[in-house]
Amino acid sequence: MNYIYGSSGHGSVVLEILQKSNIKIDGFIDDFEPNSEFMGFKVFKMSKSFIKTSDSIFIAIGNNHVRKRIAESIKFQPINAIHPNSIISTTAKICLGTCFMPGSIINSNVEIGTHCIINTNASVDHDCLINDYVHISPMATLCGNVSVGELTHIGAGSVILPNVKIGKNCIIGGGAVVINDVPDNYVVVGNPAKFIKMNNINI
Repeated sequence: MNYIYGSSGHGSVVLEILQKSNIKIDGFIDDFEPNSEFMGFKVFKMSKSFIKTSDSIFIAIGNNHVRKRIAESIKFQPINAIHPNSIISTTAKICLGTCFMPGSIINSNVEIGTHCIINTNASVDHDCLINDYVHISPMATLCGNVSVGELTHIGAGSVILPNVKIGKNCIIGGGAVVINDVPDNYVVVGNPAKFIKMNNINI
């Protein structure tokens, strides 16, 4: 059986991507009391007894920390959601559970971890390393040889210059231009990007 975990806006986008890839979906799963349906599909309440280890599930949750919690709490077969209008180099190494939205570009020798989101028209250039549970928001640009730590959120329209290293659990504000390395748990905004506070979510 193939399910989408998360009956919300992100889930509706993932549904369309999977349908364009001819992947049959059997319903949605949610932690809360299920609606009668979502996007024409039945919503099942999450329970460990409901999920079988042979089930294929895509976790369509935008929050990086929640996505990690779900992925680590149940046993299932993760799948990728790859929009046909995304461009992915044949030399890129892609782990399972990641979504590639329309217009996303992944260039040569990029490595992307598990359960990431590469959002609409985001660009990841050559030799970048994207660790697990990262969200790269719409129109963000990662230049060559950038590394991004686990659970980091790259804001919409931001630009990360070549060779920059961004740590774990960081937040890069929308429209920021990052010219220097960013330590773990930093929140940075602006052009050039500057530290404003710590991201205190416990990872």
